Amino acid sequence: MPLPPLNALRAFEAAARLKSFKAAADALFVTQSAVSHQIRHLEDFLRVPLFDRSGARPRILPAGQELARTLSLSFAEIDAACRRIAQARQDRVLVIAAIPSVAICWLIPRLARFRESHPEVALRVVYAMHGHEIDFSATHLAFVYADRLPRLPGVEALAFLSGACVPVCSPQRLPATATVAEIKAAGLLHDTDRSGWAEWLAQAGSGLDPQDPGPLFEDFNLLRAAALAGQGVALCPLAMIRDDLDSGRLVQLSAEAVLDQFDYYLLCTEALPPALAEDAAAFRAWAFAERDAG
Repeated sequence: MPLPPLNALRAFEAAARLKSFKAAADALFVTQSAVSHQIRHLEDFLRVPLFDRSGARPRILPAGQELARTLSLSFAEIDAACRRIAQARQDRVLVIAAIPSVAICWLIPRLARFRESHPEVALRVVYAMHGHEIDFSATHLAFVYADRLPRLPGVEALAFLSGACVPVCSPQRLPATATVAEIKAAGLLHDTDRSGWAEWLAQAGSGLDPQDPGPLFEDFNLLRAAALAGQGVALCPLAMIRDDLDSGRLVQLSAEAVLDQFDYYLLCTEALPPALAEDAAAFRAWAFAERDAG
């Protein structure tokens, strides 16, 4: 026996539940005559009348009552199953936190490649703020910056990129062959405080003028933007400005590095549901492959 007409079953269930062809039509956004036609089609298929149409209003018959009860339960189960599946898909979102420097300079420029290779993985990318605790009950992976391997319960920490910083500037400001004296004269840009430049100049056999007027930037992305705009020389992590160097937007003025005790780490939540664990593993493998590819 072929399957019953599904549109007709839907129209019949609505009419039986709402006790009105007109109400069923309004609920289904069709005309009343369309509902009547679909129910007639179902009656022809079953070869059994479902409504008594002899009165002013159609009255459901015993066969119709039996079918309506079954359909009501079946449609309720179908609706519940669809809602469960939709909710499961909504819950299966891989949440990746990243400090702003990693998010803007490394992750976002490459993320399209992950989405192309893993279109089935739903992503949410959020900021992780340096020095602020990350809620790993709501975050599955996180890129952070630290001077030692983070040790957190239930979280695996993996060394990801070096945080070593070198002096860079716009090629319009200085050539790559600039001397230490020329670097100082070009104006120093500072990330949060002046300790980085004090360390670098000491290593270079010079010293930082205590009255150095160079501006302080509270965020690496602000520092990088100032360097790109030609406002001075900045100490930037090579890992975060590799694309700027390769494109010629910035030039590296020295191989002398500071802050090489700092690194960028990828933190991974260990206890994840199987589906999310699979997505997290795919992202982690992709991230390291991107890193190794340069």
